Amino acid sequence: MSLKEQLNKIHCGDCNEILQSLPDNSVDLVITSPPYFQQRDYGGGGIGNEKTVEEYVANLMQIFKECVRVTKKTGTLVFNLGDKYIDGNLLLIPFRFAIEVQKLKLAKLINELTWVKINPAPKQCSKKLIPATEPFFIFSKTDDYCFYRDSFLEYRDNFFNGNKKKAGNDVGKNYFDLIEKSGLSDAQKTLAKKELAEVIIEAKMGKIESFRMKIKGIHALPYGGQAGGRLTQIETKGFTIIKIYGNSMRRDVIESCVETIQGNIHPAIYPEFIIQELLKLLTKENNIVLDPFLGSGTTAVVAQRLRRNYIGIEIHAGYVEYAEKRIKENANNHTLDLFL
Repeated sequence: MSLKEQLNKIHCGDCNEILQSLPDNSVDLVITSPPYFQQRDYGGGGIGNEKTVEEYVANLMQIFKECVRVTKKTGTLVFNLGDKYIDGNLLLIPFRFAIEVQKLKLAKLINELTWVKINPAPKQCSKKLIPATEPFFIFSKTDDYCFYRDSFLEYRDNFFNGNKKKAGNDVGKNYFDLIEKSGLSDAQKTLAKKELAEVIIEAKMGKIESFRMKIKGIHALPYGGQAGGRLTQIETKGFTIIKIYGNSMRRDVIESCVETIQGNIHPAIYPEFIIQELLKLLTKENNIVLDPFLGSGTTAVVAQRLRRNYIGIEIHAGYVEYAEKRIKENANNHTLDLFL
C-alpha cells in the first residue's frame, strides 16, 4: 500500500508491524500517548502490561525507533507518558523513557511541555500531593525541524494586542540623558540617539508595547550573553535596545482540563485542546500526522479539523470503530473553529 493510500485512515493492528509498511522520512509529526505502565486495561495484552518498567521502556523503544525512521528530517515526535507509584515510590517512567531515547541517540529532546491539569483526579492518600501534571516530550530528528512558535496559543496575543495601549509622550526620554552621561564615543552617542529616537516612534505608534535600553558603563551587562547577541552589541556599539512587543511568552506549560466525552469507550483520552496547539506548533496544513496508538481517535479528529492528513494505528478493533465514528461526526460538522 502506498503512502497516499494510507492517509486519513485508521489501520487496525499491531503498530510495530504496521509502522514497517510506512516509508522512511514520510511523516511530518508523530504524536501519541502510548498505554501507561500497569495503569489501565486497554483491552488485552500489548504495551503497558509488562511485568517490569525496564521491559515497558524497552518495548517503547522499539516503537520509537520505527517512528524516528518514518519521520522527515524536518519533522518532530511528541510522546505523552504518565507515571506510576509502586510500593509508595514514584517510578519516574516518563523520564526513564526520555533518558533512554537520549542514551541511544535516537532523537534530540527539544522541549518537555508540561500539561497542567485544571481538574486532576482526586486521590485519597493523605501523605501525597495530588498529581496534576504530565509531560509531553517533543523530540526532533535533526536541527532543521519545523517550529511555528507564534502559532502556539496565538489567541492570547490576539486578545492582549487588541487591548494594547500606545506609549506616552515621555517614553524613553531618560535614556537621552544617560547616553550623554555615558563614556561612549561621540560616534556611538550619535548612533545611540538615532536608534533611540526610532524606537520611541515605534512605541508611540503602537508597533511595540515598550522597550529597554542598556548602555555600556551605565547598565549591568546582560546575563549569559552570547556572541552575536545583546552582549556583543554592547561591546561593539556601546548599547543595545530590547523591543517588547507585548506578545505572551511561549512557555513550556499548557493548562487544560482532563477531558471526558459522553459515550467514550476508551479509559484514557488526552485533551483535543493540547493536540490542537501542538499541531499548530509543529505542522502546517496538508502535513502528515501519525499516531501509532490512536485510541479513541483524538489525534485524527484534531488533524482533520486543522486540515492536516492523518495516519492512525490502533490494535483494539472496538476503539477503531469508535474513533471512525468520531471522525465521521467531526467531518459532518462544518464548523472548523478552534478551541479557545
